[in-house]
Amino acid sequence: MLNDPVTAAAIHLLKSLAEAPGAPGHEDAVRRIFRTEVGGDTTTDKTGSIIYTKKGTSETPRIMLAAHMDEVGFVVQSVTREGLIRFLPLGGWWPHTILAKRVRIITRNNTEIIGVVGAKPPHFLTDAEREKVMKIEDMFIDVGARDAVDVRDRFGIEVGDSIVPDSSFTVLHDPDVFLCKAFDNRVGMAVVIHAAAMLMSMTHHNTVCAVGTVQEEVGVRGAQTAAHAVNPDAAIILEGTPADDLPGTTEEERQGKLRGGVQIRLMDPSAIMNRKFSRYAVELAREHGIAHQVAVRRSGSTDARAVHLTREGVPTIVLGVPSRYIHTHNGLVHMEDYLSALDLVMKLLERLDEDAVRSFVTYDDK
Repeated sequence: MLNDPVTAAAIHLLKSLAEAPGAPGHEDAVRRIFRTEVGGDTTTDKTGSIIYTKKGTSETPRIMLAAHMDEVGFVVQSVTREGLIRFLPLGGWWPHTILAKRVRIITRNNTEIIGVVGAKPPHFLTDAEREKVMKIEDMFIDVGARDAVDVRDRFGIEVGDSIVPDSSFTVLHDPDVFLCKAFDNRVGMAVVIHAAAMLMSMTHHNTVCAVGTVQEEVGVRGAQTAAHAVNPDAAIILEGTPADDLPGTTEEERQGKLRGGVQIRLMDPSAIMNRKFSRYAVELAREHGIAHQVAVRRSGSTDARAVHLTREGVPTIVLGVPSRYIHTHNGLVHMEDYLSALDLVMKLLERLDEDAVRSFVTYDDK
């Protein structure tokens, strides 16, 4: 598959996006990639979400195709006299996955400083310490500085600087499997950008607004302002959803398997997706033989939480590319799932018109 132009474009996008730093509130590098790859006129709202609008044969319906740009990360909170950096989490981290890992601190002048999350060697741990998860507030980052003055003057690190995992994009032995940080949600962002590029040579009956939102990982903030700016008639949210094909989840409850295809999420605690729109997506996937899996999630949240409640309401669906080990330094995704998500998105954008979107919000119970 690697020589296929669509696959090659996907790998290019996934690598550039996943390796880019973009903690919540610091999405500048991802926004630059979006603007460069789309190649058209873009706008930003006042929180920093980026919007590219591609008009079709009709001004309406307006379809919002969105993914969040930010990844889970950290922020510099303080510096000790010895030159060790205390930090706060941005997004949901399990502390077990952080200790002894490399990180990249992004300074105000965009210099990247490599550091490591400090941990006691096993030789110095008490029996009680070995049995508990260390709290993030008890951790620190070591950049090899002499003291606090060195951190500030030589390294250029200041309070408020963002921090992301240090992880490079790697093609595994199976060339369709990729390993990197930030697939939540750079894999969804890649699908949005890829779809926007493919729209250039496609006829569609709607106006598509491709959107990269900010600050999803800290409370779905950018989606709220971006949805008001776009004012969509329907919305398709792309996500890097947590894969559950691992020990600890029974076979019958697995709804996010690698190689299982695009995940069509019907609900999670933050949003019940529009039933007619969800059914439309499932039937379209079946019609075109697109590998897919349907999910009802006990936990989690996406940008749909804000988008579907915009103004008088927006019929919204969530499409996911399953990723193992999200919210860690190394996630894992499969090209087949990416391509099935892209395929379904393109089929939806080609098919959605005023009649279809109107049917999603017609509630005639007589």
